[in-house]
Amino acid sequence: MLKKVMILLMFTAVSLFAINFQTASKEELMSIKGIGEKRAADIMKYRKKHKIRSAEDLKNIEGIGDEIVNNAKKGIKNADTKVSKAKKSTKSRLSKKAKESKAKTTKRVKKVAGDKTKRAEKRASKVKSKAKDKTKKSLKKAKSKAKKKAKTKK
Repeated sequence: MLKKVMILLMFTAVSLFAINFQTASKEELMSIKGIGEKRAADIMKYRKKHKIRSAEDLKNIEGIGDEIVNNAKKGIKNADTKVSKAKKSTKSRLSKKAKESKAKTTKRVKKVAGDKTKRAEKRASKVKSKAKDKTKKSLKKAKSKAKKKAKTKK
């Protein structure tokens, strides 16, 4: 009787740790010790063409051996899955901040560039108006000199 209870407990424990390899996400696959991003991607690729009924079927995938299959059967997880999830969430937060910062910087640069362009246009218009004024003054001087010469000739 005790043996039956122990066997039942063992199957229950194994079923609690078991992952359905046919439907598991990449993160779930990567949580198994020995499976990283590449092997998880290989498993996902393999299961598109083949049905994975048990951990033993993983042996058909190149790069997966007895050790990883045993880890999958026993439910041995990576010790750093929580750390990697934390890193991923930190990276996503950092990338959001970086994008926001980049957008703000771009906006500031455009504003400064626009301000500089406006200032340059104002300077150019002032230079043009000064040039026009000088031209008008020189024309007036030339006309007055011509009038004086004309008066002196008479």
